[in-house]
Parts: sequence; C-alpha cells; structure tokens
Amino acid sequence: MAETVLTNTGLDSFLDGTSERRDPVFVRAAEAVLGLLALRGADRGSGVPEPTPGLVRQLLVEDLPTFVYAPPGALAVYPDVVGQLAARFDGARGEQVAVAVRDAVGDFERAMTDPGNLTWHRWYASLLRTCGADLADPEDVRRRLAALDGAPLPDGVHRADLMGRTALADVLLAEALTRAYVRDAEAPPAAGPLLTDHAVATGIGQVAAALQDRWTAAGLAEQLAGPYARFAPGPDDFPHLVLADALLDEHLDHYGDIAVPVPPPPVIEAGPVEEDANTLITAVEELTEEEFEPYGGEAPHLLYVVYRRGCSAESVARKAAEYEDWAVDPALEDLPVPVPAEAPDPYATPPLPELVRLLGTAELTEADRAKLEGPARDLAAVLDRLAATGLVFRTGDAFGLTPRGAGVVRYLLGVRGIAAPDAAGARAWSAPEVVAAAGGWPDCVAARVLADWLHARGDTADAWSRLLAALGTVHAGTSDAAATRGLFAVLDTAAAPPEALRGALRDPVIGAYAHQALRACGEPSDLIQVGISARALFVLDALPAKKGPLESRRTAFDTAAAAWPGGSAALVRAMRAADRHEAERVLGPLGLVPPA
Repeated sequence: MAETVLTNTGLDSFLDGTSERRDPVFVRAAEAVLGLLALRGADRGSGVPEPTPGLVRQLLVEDLPTFVYAPPGALAVYPDVVGQLAARFDGARGEQVAVAVRDAVGDFERAMTDPGNLTWHRWYASLLRTCGADLADPEDVRRRLAALDGAPLPDGVHRADLMGRTALADVLLAEALTRAYVRDAEAPPAAGPLLTDHAVATGIGQVAAALQDRWTAAGLAEQLAGPYARFAPGPDDFPHLVLADALLDEHLDHYGDIAVPVPPPPVIEAGPVEEDANTLITAVEELTEEEFEPYGGEAPHLLYVVYRRGCSAESVARKAAEYEDWAVDPALEDLPVPVPAEAPDPYATPPLPELVRLLGTAELTEADRAKLEGPARDLAAVLDRLAATGLVFRTGDAFGLTPRGAGVVRYLLGVRGIAAPDAAGARAWSAPEVVAAAGGWPDCVAARVLADWLHARGDTADAWSRLLAALGTVHAGTSDAAATRGLFAVLDTAAAPPEALRGALRDPVIGAYAHQALRACGEPSDLIQVGISARALFVLDALPAKKGPLESRRTAFDTAAAAWPGGSAALVRAMRAADRHEAERVLGPLGLVPPA
C-alpha cells in the first residue's frame, strides 16, 4: 500500500474529517493527492500537506496525469480532494487554492484523458478496468493481464510514445523520491519523514514500483518488469529512435519548432513501421563507415529533405551540387524531378542540357559535368544502400521515398512530437490552418495540398472564399505575410468560381490578385473595388526581389511609380503601410525605405 511507503502524509487525519472516508474511490484519490503533494515538498507542519496554488497546478496538470490512473467517472474526485484539503486551512490560502483548482480543472481533465500522457502502467490499468479487473487485487490483475496478449494500443499512439512517456515518468518519480528523502534528512520535519530508512534501503526503484502499483493497478509493475515485460518494451527495444532524434534535429534546423508541420505525402503504404524503422537505422549506421564517405553521414538529412518536399523525387546531381557548394537557382531547388521508368546502372550524371535545367546555371560546361561526376556517384552509392531497405528508391538521377518509406519517416517524425499529418489530416484543417502550414512548403507541394483541401469541399465558392480570406489574414503584419499571400500564385484560379474571386476584390491584401485572376479568366472585374493597399501589395510583390541586379528592381519600381497616383513617394507610403516588413526588405536596398 502506498500509505506504508509514504509515511506521515496525514492520510488518516484527513479522512477522519471527511464524509467520504469509506468511499474507496475517494480514499484512493486522497492517497495519491496527499502523497504527491508531500513528495513535492508541501509543508506538513499541520499534520497534512498544505497545498499552494503552484503545487496544486503541478499536481493536477503534471503529476496526476503522469503517475495516476483514474477512470473517467472518477476524475472529479481528485479536484474535490484538493478542495477539501484546502478548506482545512484558515485565511486566504484556502481561497487561493480554490481559485487555482477552478483554473486548472479543465487542463487536468484534458491531461488525464490525453493519450499522449499515457504510460504503460496507466494504459494497462485502463485496459484491465475495462475487462472488469479488480485493480486492488494483484492476483486478478495478473490473471486479466494474461488474457490481454496482443492488447491494442490507443488510437494514434505508437509503442514508442508509451515507452518514452513511461521512461520519463520513471525518472521523474525517482527524482521526487530522492529529493524528498534528502530534504527530510537535512531538515527533519515534526510530522516525521515521508520515507523510512528501511524503505530507501530496498531501493528507490522498489519504492517507485510500489507507488505505481497503488496509483494504477496492484502488482502491475512487477508483472510488466517480469513475465509480461514484452507488453511494456523499454528504450533498448527502439534503436530507431536514434534516427528519430536525427530527424528532429533536421526539422528544428529547418523550421525551429516541432509544431510547424511538414507536408503530407500524397501516398502512404502501411507496413510494420517499427520493423521498417529498425531496418532503416541499420542502414543509416552502416553508412557512417569509411567506405561511404563523404556523404554517408548525410543519410538523415537526405531522408528529411525528401519528406519535406512532400515526398516528390529529388535529383542526385542537384543534391551533390549543393554539397559541393555549386550555385543552384533557389527557384528550382524544390521542383520535383521526373522519375524514369527504368535507368541503366551504374549511376551517370545527367547530360549537360538536363544538368543546366536542374541547376539553373546556363554557364555550365562538359568539364563542369565531369567534375560533378565523382561526388554524384558517391552520393548515389549512399542512396543505393538506403534503397536496399525498400524504403528509398533511386532510378537514374531521381531518388525519393517509397510509399512505405514515407510512412516510416512520418512515424519517426511523429514519435518525436513533430507535426506530420497525412493527406486526410491536412484536408481536415481549417482554412487558416492549411494556409499557415502551406506557406512554409515548396510551391509544388503547397499547390497539391491546397487543391486537395478545396476538392474535399467540392471546390465550392464558399470553400474558395474561406481560403482566399485566409491568405490575407494569416500572419498579417509579420515578416511571413508576403509568403502567405504568395500562395495565391499556386492556386488554380482558372477553376475558381468567379463569385469567390469577385468577393475577394475588396480584400485589402489580395484584392488586386483576385482582379487579375478574373481578367485572366475573361471575367468582368471592376478595378475601382480594389483598395489602395491591395494594389500596392500587388506591385510590391511583383518587383524583382530574390535575385538579379538591383538595377532591374529599381527600373521596375520606377515604371510602376510613374503610373501611381502621387508618384514614387505615394507608392512607397502605400507599400510600407500595407506590409512594412516586405517593403523594407525589397525597397530598403534601393534606399527608398529607411530601416525601422
């Protein structure tokens, strides 16, 4: 029993003052609440742990969802226990804790029911309860556990998720127990120590297991560590998480935030993702051997880059050129590469005209092509080792992920918390969500996903109107606003309902884009409906910005300013008022907009 492991928590004293002292559900909740508050250092000078607003929030939102299983019908008991405990203290403390409970109870309920917070112990306790097990009877727990062979996982949760959460919970509980023991040893409390020397002598792990049993299901920790260890695999059973960590680093290098989603692959083939991931990490580790230098260590980067391209094929030669620091036209680096039906072995660099097309560098010569041959062959050898797994392909100069490989990389991204939707998930997003995500993707991928989103809604005028409105509101006023409205260019506006485009004419951001699209379709459009800000943004976005000499940008600006009411000064003011960030970026180098 937990109360024999955590002594002097004041449980008996607390229960004697409650009307629910004989209710097993209430008693179970009280044991956990008092025990965790005491472990976290709550003052026990009055005989029971004194809750504070900070400790209460940690208890409800972090500790209980990490260590304790409670069936949905019993969740409300835990905040009730905290409230009754706080009522024992006079003055403002009780009121402060009551406010803290009210503020945290919604987060508490969400955290307790969030599959992402499950540990092996909490998950199996919930399954056992569903099967009718008496969670206080270790023999019944063992018997019911035996009948769960091949037990299912929660929807959307992988074994690696449960393993990782369990490993974290083990560390957190061991740390809390160790700190509590040291704290009591350094300043012995009048109420007595939480942990006896005898309990600690048996090992912190044993104490933690006893608490896990009491807070989830009796005897469960012993069973999952012994005869049913296969039900709760540990870190050693997931060698592929090393690759997941490498992909996480790639994502953070590129986006800086795991919440920024990678694009969904067009096709994912289901397979044994854990086995496939282990196969992939074996290949990745072999590639670090000397024979695969200099690109063997780039395998995680290659896998991530292809996935971030929406799993469209990449060029071996183009990638090798990037590694060799050759100039590659930024407008071409994300374009998909045609995959031939077949190609001869060994690898050969594409002919010079194709190489020029891939890199966007017209000055290339046959000598340059010959110079790239060696690096490209080295890179192809790395890709061929990955292709031997069946999860990557290389056909001629094109390489990418197979549908099954796309599923494996998506799994590896997901187990490290990276937002990695499938196509159906992206289609289910709201208009602002899909626009916010697509702004960070290659144009060809954004075009596909946005078209899928519209098609899923019947390509109706309402769907188009919502998407167009999002182009003008998502990231408004930020440095990302230009990239967001730039998504208008990837939309197939020729297929848009004219009424949706007309409805966007007065939009202060994309009104001029809508006007131009209507005219391109041969539809009537009244320019007078388009506001000054939208016209200024249309001109600003059309100025050469990413490449080319500044002279061409200045010439384009002067041409536009000559036709603008009020001339160049008025045009600059309108541009800066509409998008300060983009105006400074584009016009600043021309000396037209001073830095802020």
